Amino acid sequence: MCLQVAFAGCAGSGGPDLPWTADGRPDMSGLWQAMGSAYWNIEPSGPAAALAMRPGPVTPVPAAEVLALGAIGSVPSTYGIVVGGPIPYTAQALAVRDRNREQRLELDPEVKCYLPGVPRANYMHLPFQILQNESQFFVAYEYAGAVREVLFDDPGPPQVDTWMGQSVGAWEGDTLVVTVTGFNGMTWLDRAGNHHGSRLTVTERWTMTSPDHISYEAVLDDPDTYTEPWTMRFTLYRNLDPQARLGQFKCAEFVEELLYGHLRKEPLPR
Repeated sequence: MCLQVAFAGCAGSGGPDLPWTADGRPDMSGLWQAMGSAYWNIEPSGPAAALAMRPGPVTPVPAAEVLALGAIGSVPSTYGIVVGGPIPYTAQALAVRDRNREQRLELDPEVKCYLPGVPRANYMHLPFQILQNESQFFVAYEYAGAVREVLFDDPGPPQVDTWMGQSVGAWEGDTLVVTVTGFNGMTWLDRAGNHHGSRLTVTERWTMTSPDHISYEAVLDDPDTYTEPWTMRFTLYRNLDPQARLGQFKCAEFVEELLYGHLRKEPLPR
């Protein structure tokens, strides 16, 4: 086993010159972010004028709730990160996806600043930071202050269901394989209404392909929602800017008026 650190290559490994921990594992510590628009839709899709539309004189126009945002409120195209075709929804789950999409301003948990869940947290529009040593692997996300710790000693089934689930990891060669279970079923996979249930199991594979790139793959298995397991895959990029820091986007206070404004003694007009 190679015990080299920093950016020295591991002799005999046949791999690229990666950073290594003291026990010879690829060191993924750093600030990372996905590129692309998968956080809008993990499946390929074209652009749209707005998150919500309403009938217009000739064609649909942006809904009143987002009209003032103009181009800022538009939806970009995305090439998708789902491998091998559309998500294999059951007929009932597909109907739920369509309802989510039609009512996403009201239903998307991101709008309310709820925690994003896994794998959604890994391809959102905000970065995250990995902190790693010989015995620990910790991920801090900028969005909503979400965090997760990968446990290398399996504690058994999760005691409670949570937004981010329970992550249990093991190394397969130079790939970190993480099994995530114990979800509350309330998170979405993107802003397009793609979803899962509480019986979801996510199997992540984190593989460094260079000092500044991680190949990320996740297999999603949820018999209540999908007819078969399916895979998403994308690349994570290291932020090399020496000034880069993980910012704070603790957005719960930003949505207080949305969630609780109607409870004011004299509610503000909407």
